[in-house]
Amino acid sequence: MERFGIGQAVRRREDERFLTGAGQYLDDIKLQGTCHSAVVRSPYAHARIVSIRTDEAEGAPGVIAVYTAADYMQEGYGPFPTLTEVAGIDEHGVRRPDRHALASDTVRFVGDAVAFVVAETRAQARDAAELVDVAYEDLEPVVDLATVLDKKTPVIWPEIGTNLCYTFHKGDEDKTQKAIDEAAHVVELDLVNSRVIPSAIEARGAIGFWNAPDEQYVLYVSGQAVHAQKGQMAAAIFKVDPEHVRVIGPDVGGGFGAKNFVYPENVLVCWAAKKLGRPVKWVADRGENFTSEIHGRDHLTKATLALSAEGKITALKVDTIANMGAYLSSFATIIPTSASWVVMGGIYDVPAISMHVRAVFTNTVPVDAYRGAGRPEAAYIIERLVDIAAAKTGIDRFELRRKNLIRTFPYTQALGMVIDCGAFEQNLDLASQNIGLGTIEKRKKKSAKAGLLRGVGAATYLEVTLGNPAEATEIRFEADGTVTLLVGTQSTGQGHETAYLQLLDEELGIPADKVTVLQGDTGKIETGGGHGGSRSLSMGGVALMNAATDVRSKGAQAAAHVLDAARDDIEFKDGLFTVRGTNRTISVLELSLAIASADDLPDDVPASLTSKGASQREAFNYPNGCHMAEVEIDPETGVIDLQRYVIVDDFGKVVNPLIAEGQAIGGTVQGIGQALLEATVFDKESGQLLSGSYMDYALPRADDVPNIEVHLNQDQPTKTNPMGVKGAGEAGCSGAPPALVNAVCDALGELGVEHIDMPLTPEKIWRTIAEARS
Repeated sequence: MERFGIGQAVRRREDERFLTGAGQYLDDIKLQGTCHSAVVRSPYAHARIVSIRTDEAEGAPGVIAVYTAADYMQEGYGPFPTLTEVAGIDEHGVRRPDRHALASDTVRFVGDAVAFVVAETRAQARDAAELVDVAYEDLEPVVDLATVLDKKTPVIWPEIGTNLCYTFHKGDEDKTQKAIDEAAHVVELDLVNSRVIPSAIEARGAIGFWNAPDEQYVLYVSGQAVHAQKGQMAAAIFKVDPEHVRVIGPDVGGGFGAKNFVYPENVLVCWAAKKLGRPVKWVADRGENFTSEIHGRDHLTKATLALSAEGKITALKVDTIANMGAYLSSFATIIPTSASWVVMGGIYDVPAISMHVRAVFTNTVPVDAYRGAGRPEAAYIIERLVDIAAAKTGIDRFELRRKNLIRTFPYTQALGMVIDCGAFEQNLDLASQNIGLGTIEKRKKKSAKAGLLRGVGAATYLEVTLGNPAEATEIRFEADGTVTLLVGTQSTGQGHETAYLQLLDEELGIPADKVTVLQGDTGKIETGGGHGGSRSLSMGGVALMNAATDVRSKGAQAAAHVLDAARDDIEFKDGLFTVRGTNRTISVLELSLAIASADDLPDDVPASLTSKGASQREAFNYPNGCHMAEVEIDPETGVIDLQRYVIVDDFGKVVNPLIAEGQAIGGTVQGIGQALLEATVFDKESGQLLSGSYMDYALPRADDVPNIEVHLNQDQPTKTNPMGVKGAGEAGCSGAPPALVNAVCDALGELGVEHIDMPLTPEKIWRTIAEARS
């Protein structure tokens, strides 16, 4: 690869190995003596385990062992850890029932693990799993989110005595209610933020290995946040010192937050490997992934927006019931609370906000972070309310947005977050111009002549870069003249490697072909925050810059010695140390080799240029932008044709526009999927997941998505980090759902349709039109 620096749209270096089959994913790892495993899962959403017989399975061909909860609990392992300390939760705290890798007395969702079979081959393990005889006593499942807290609804955790996991509040309730009571206009909306099923191209998988000499559990995992997983398993589950757990993440084919967590299978393969003295491998098939990997979203919300007679927003009140599923997953507590309130109200000047959340347990797959994780939910609330408020007040929806934009920075929102910068009106204007808003009425008339309905929808969004607030990076100069870059962040397909190489070229002039990027191995990288909350560039990139600063400082001292000059006469530019006013130069890599081979260096000359850098987040940065969608609907079939899609994104300073645009498009397509296609359906009587395969769960395909036009507005770099960058990975998921729903409701507005809940499937649209016309 040619040398390149910040701001260039170079293609991702890692793609060559991915596309040519040279990547190493979990299933590519072959350890000597590996055996394979299968998980016996509950076919019931809620049932008592009466008995488990394993004798027939134990006698099946190739079977090495069959384990149940009775075996597992003898190890004394602790329950799975979950984050429970969240400011704003009431005095009752978080009700957190214990979860272990295998269910012992009661199963609480279809897919709950009850036994673990290990055999010589995967086929033998799966065949034997069918022979494990589990007798169940069926119990009434709790599935309906609207009635989960009713007195007549069964309690799925009797030891808690309620289906309520926690109650959360943020904001000034009295001030908000007073503003609502005094408002000239009040808009109320009941909406569903529908459940979605993460669908990374690579299903989850894990390999456990027992390193006997070091008494160390080694986990290879198709996962994210390896350092966090190591810490959680060591402290909470295995109850060992951290050095006795090592977690390795190879190339990972997508994560979207869903692979951040310690799953039962990760623990089971490590435990079985220790017991058997052999590596144990588990890889999910697609159907298994649907019921064993966390789901996302799943909220019922009642939202109220108050406005003055002139259309100024005066208050926002939000009451949400958030589904946790059957168990409280690792970070589930923060998703509808602290990951959501930080952007509640979006880019609008809202003087008073009150936000209530009731998190509940149901007999469904656990829910946790999915791309955006709380921020898309907040964007959906405010952007739907603004469109409905425009209709009620008679104010043009774009004018109403402009009337309420935040215009003075830094701005402290009603819930306390400080927004440092943003060109909100410019983004709205650019999006409007690029989609041709001025001529939309002509296009609507043309569609009407053909018997079709056309609409355009806008949605602004405010994101915030979250995740671990600390990061570390090491630039290691090797003896062969190359460099190893060790990063604590972790890519699961986002293009981190290329972005970091661009930074390294910019800072030190080191060619990309001389650099190996190492990530995702707690045995080789001391610490790391992984990825999540779109944090990697603003945290890992700054840590890299700090390490590079140290390299230049060491290099100047070493170059002065090698070039026989005074330290103050050494200059650095474009990867070269130069004696000022001369043509005597030496590159960073040449200097590294020179001092490594030198004898008897003076005490003030470093023996190596290897340097570490760290970063600590002192303030948040706020990606933001505007999405606009144009749709045409056939009222006879309900089919939506998404014809245009325009995005204006403010990601601050952009290191690689090609990667940034790719992230924006990817997140947007996932948002389009939630808005139009992806329906997660549980049978209310049995709790069965009816949309448990891609035959029933519709993901966006190429012909569902038009060419997405992305415009990057770099006029407002943030000052919260020295790079000026803002996160880019999750923004698309925030803007797309409200933009699509707003566009469809605009098209159906002439029929009196005000709101439709996602997903906007053809059947739902057809029925809505039929009902409106009747």
